[in-house]
Amino acid sequence: MKSPYTGKEMKLEKEPREIVFRKETYIVMFHFWKDDETGQQFTSTALDEINLGQAYNQFRSRHNLPFPDDIQEIRSQYGLSASKMSEILGFGINVYRQYEAGEVPSESNARLIQVARDAQQFKRLVELCGSLDEKLLDKLLPRIDHLIQSQQEAIISPTYETYLVGSPRPDEYSGYRKPNIKRFSAMVTLFSNALNPWKTKLNKLLFYADFVHFSKTCTSISGMRYDAIKMGPVPHNFQGLYQLLAEQQAIEIEYIEYENGSMGERFWPVDTSMDLVAEVLTADELVTIQTVIDHFGALSNQQIIFESHLEQAWKDNVDLIAPGISYLKYAFALRNLDFMA
Repeated sequence: MKSPYTGKEMKLEKEPREIVFRKETYIVMFHFWKDDETGQQFTSTALDEINLGQAYNQFRSRHNLPFPDDIQEIRSQYGLSASKMSEILGFGINVYRQYEAGEVPSESNARLIQVARDAQQFKRLVELCGSLDEKLLDKLLPRIDHLIQSQQEAIISPTYETYLVGSPRPDEYSGYRKPNIKRFSAMVTLFSNALNPWKTKLNKLLFYADFVHFSKTCTSISGMRYDAIKMGPVPHNFQGLYQLLAEQQAIEIEYIEYENGSMGERFWPVDTSMDLVAEVLTADELVTIQTVIDHFGALSNQQIIFESHLEQAWKDNVDLIAPGISYLKYAFALRNLDFMA
């Protein structure tokens, strides 16, 4: 960005600052352009979104409010338009749509949205709404009844997938996104399709993609948590996650025995796996993943391990067991952020 005073390119700076949102103070990594000659500081719409997004995320997490993904998911499970969802909940016609787009709901509206996730409770709200036509009800009520049964079964028998992804609540360790196995699978598919990586390298590619995307948008791509082990950052429960994807025929894992008797794992795409990618990833997420491929794709396992060991995210967490690597604390400190400009 050029200075309006000197016409020269300014440097992007980052520093911890306080932002007040709804009378509460949050520490964010504040981004701004600085004119070294005049000392003037400037932000842009994109930088404002990053700065405010950090505060919004912390506010939602502190007060256990739903994130945009959660809000959209709750509506989608009932197959309703945003306007109809607003109508059932008693909001203004465009309110639900605004919440899905990122506006932070009031705590009272947030609680009502969270209640609506429970199909049994939502059925009661539908019954209380007297403005829905019979045609819509004929489609909606059977769908709700099916969801009631599915949710009851999930409580009785949690899935292995639920165990692997960990806590469903978005926080700073998930990149303020609910863990999503389909998104994770799509990321693995793209890296496998482009690079046929070994497991060690794939772990680092996933880490960089999620954390770089957080640095640009204040949300991760997959919602997965990452741990720091001696070989570098890795997705939490990565062994189980990869095995699950192989069992679901989302990827193919080739096992190769080395001369010393140890085994290596190399990842290959499955013909049908690319069909999922466009369904679950946005254009911006695809750009992030492709840029990570372009930047790290040619590196060997040892080279990308070396790169990851230079990251503060690894240095500060390698000797810790829990809770993992914080996106909020470390995504903006990545050494390789310059290549994303």
